[in-house]
Amino acid sequence: MVAIPTYMLASTGVTSLGSLWPRNSVIRSPEPAPAPQTSSTTVISDSNPFASIVGPHISSNFPDPAIIAFDGVSYAFATNNRQPAPNHINIQVATSTDNQTWTLLDGHDALPSLGAWETGAGVWAPDVIQLDDGTFVLYYADNLVSSPAHHCVGAATSKNVLGPYTPGATPFACPDPNGLGGAIDPDGFLDESTGKRYVVYKVDGNSIGHGGACSNTVEPIVPTPLMLQEVSSDGITPIGNAVQILDRDDLDGPLIEAPSLHRSAEGIYFLFFSSNCFTTPQYDVSYATATNIYGPYTKSSRPLLVTSDADLTGPGGLDIVKGGNMILFHGHMTINNDPLLKTEVEKLAVDQDTPVADVAVPLIRGMWSGVATFQGTDVLLS
Repeated sequence: MVAIPTYMLASTGVTSLGSLWPRNSVIRSPEPAPAPQTSSTTVISDSNPFASIVGPHISSNFPDPAIIAFDGVSYAFATNNRQPAPNHINIQVATSTDNQTWTLLDGHDALPSLGAWETGAGVWAPDVIQLDDGTFVLYYADNLVSSPAHHCVGAATSKNVLGPYTPGATPFACPDPNGLGGAIDPDGFLDESTGKRYVVYKVDGNSIGHGGACSNTVEPIVPTPLMLQEVSSDGITPIGNAVQILDRDDLDGPLIEAPSLHRSAEGIYFLFFSSNCFTTPQYDVSYATATNIYGPYTKSSRPLLVTSDADLTGPGGLDIVKGGNMILFHGHMTINNDPLLKTEVEKLAVDQDTPVADVAVPLIRGMWSGVATFQGTDVLLS
């Protein structure tokens, strides 16, 4: 149990977000390049810019959801469930046949066995792709046996979308853990315009930071770049070296992370990511755009989702379904969106004779969904 600050329990905290609120405030400078000419004739209403956001679909702890559609079923894979043995699940899975009602597969672990290189202490941020031969590849991050304070990215394979996935004997990507911080948050991407496959991930620089929020708001600030690695048709074998395509700036706080790539019908590459620290209300879903997969990428003038948008708190970890426009992401469960939590907290407040905001509750991130429409370099969620 951890004490959750007031902003996690009461919506009054959102007004403290300054330039992140109201929605249309411009918080980045310089302004992004003008959007290219578009042939789209779609008209989107401004009445509710978040009309497509639905959730929480899952109210238990289900962070960093990744989505893949296969045989008429959508599968969401998520970070470990934080439960002790024998109830510990390394990679959680939920399914849906209508993208509205989701079922958490209780007790199912997509990655029940781990590689010799990893400890299993922090299996995070999975992503699943399907190769041309029908094989599925699961990318994820875990702590290193050789350097337990740091993560690196692993890859595992299965003939079945639900697994069990068999991990590789060595990490897929592991930039100098002690010097650079290792790596987390992998995302697989097939560029259908070229037929090339890639994996984008974050160099976990804040893991060697000097303190503060997410260990990286005390000078000197450590870089947390997003890297793009081309891979062969097996989704695992690197082609050439990884290339940096984006890094944090002062407006991103201690880090950028959770990258996810999408190419629009107009040929614009959208690099989604989260910035700021996931334990704070400043955590968000942001994006940057480019006309070449290697960049240069220009960050949008404002994050796509921030606290108070669609009544969310700390939205982040967005993923988008291959070839489609459905998105999944996580957000903090609070007394404003979880009736069971509200009842529990109010009872504890009475029992402890303390304000609701001072009641200790777990930090839980549930799953939401939305529909993204792409117009030029803009993403619309209405």
